[in-house]
Amino acid sequence: MNMTDEGHPKMSAPVAGKPEATGGFVNLMFSGMSQANRLPVRPPHPVSEQPYLPLRQSKAEPNVRYYLRRQTPAIQIRPDSPAIEVMTDLSRVAAVTIRSFATIEEANETMVTHGVRSLFVVDDNRAVLGIITSTDVLGEKPIQLTQQRGIRHDEVTVRDVMTPADRLEAMDFDDVLKARVGDVVATLRLSGRQHALVIERAPAGATESTQTVRGIFSLTQVARQLGLPPPSEHDIGRTFLEIEAAIRS
Repeated sequence: MNMTDEGHPKMSAPVAGKPEATGGFVNLMFSGMSQANRLPVRPPHPVSEQPYLPLRQSKAEPNVRYYLRRQTPAIQIRPDSPAIEVMTDLSRVAAVTIRSFATIEEANETMVTHGVRSLFVVDDNRAVLGIITSTDVLGEKPIQLTQQRGIRHDEVTVRDVMTPADRLEAMDFDDVLKARVGDVVATLRLSGRQHALVIERAPAGATESTQTVRGIFSLTQVARQLGLPPPSEHDIGRTFLEIEAAIRS
């Protein structure tokens, strides 16, 4: 068995044509993320016949200062706004990841550092093993594990409290493009989860699986863009009620 530098078993990349026995969705997730590491083959870009010319430059005049542009706040949305406006698009924003054997304290530090409330749990090949949220880290799960196993809090790992890939719900990107924010809220409400993945399927005529995780929906992001206060870490039901009340108003 191959071992990682940290001394943990190294997971092999999924083999094309040999799906894993843990379910079709896990296979989809694993194949998608492994394909993400492959650069697409692009045709050579035609060389321009026009010469490249330097652009005009200037210096600030006396008593003139340069100011940095303020960051644009999240787009304010309505229930009937396009769902894509509340999706974190992983083709534009890098996914924040962590390994399954990291401690939950390391997971919490990673979330705080990157300003996120969930992390993708991946293996050596960036295949998705699951998702861990701030609720998983700061909620009751770690406390229950320390009591059940007789271990210290700093011994609880990401694998112990994450939601495995085969339990994650996913939406099709083509469906998301036609959906509204209210539809996404209804979907999250039905599953009882704070997050849902968005899967982009292989283009027509593709010879191999190229299904990838295109994005993720977060209840926190939806609430923020609806102008609501941050959701409670320990009362997701109330957050759904507040969002639904905002949708009806």
